[in-house]
Amino acid sequence: MNRAAIVGACVLLAGCAGGSEDDLQVWMNEQAKTMRGAVRALPELKPFPVVAYAGMQGDDPYRPARMEPERRASSGALRPDMDRRREPLESYPLESMQMVGVLMQGRNTHALIKANNALHQVKVGNHMGQNFGVVTQITENQVTLRELVEDVYGDWVERVTPLTLQERQEAGR
Repeated sequence: MNRAAIVGACVLLAGCAGGSEDDLQVWMNEQAKTMRGAVRALPELKPFPVVAYAGMQGDDPYRPARMEPERRASSGALRPDMDRRREPLESYPLESMQMVGVLMQGRNTHALIKANNALHQVKVGNHMGQNFGVVTQITENQVTLRELVEDVYGDWVERVTPLTLQERQEAGR
């Protein structure tokens, strides 16, 4: 009985498939009559002016002297003492140091500087930082440094940099 149902379904399907190809072909022909392709014309190209190449007559943009900053006559008045013995805080950048306190005893004032988890006492005249910084003033809230940095022309220029007291953070925060 099962075989008879399968054979019957195949016979019905074979009968439905015939005859529909002609209708499809007629419909395609009708649609092709109404369809027309349209290609837009290309836009007109604008002529560009012709420029003569004068590369060898002008300045060479890749010459090494053009790449380097122009050297001026150096005054030479400011210059760090390279023969001086280095102090311990000169091996740390200023960004890694913190002013954590001040010690005052009579006319002597010392700042407490924390660098690399070590505490250092600094007084006026001591050197700090990697830019030849000299401590010029110590107040209750700040250490003032005079640094010597080299500019693009090779001259040494003074720069005043403050190092301010870091307030202790509360334990509740």
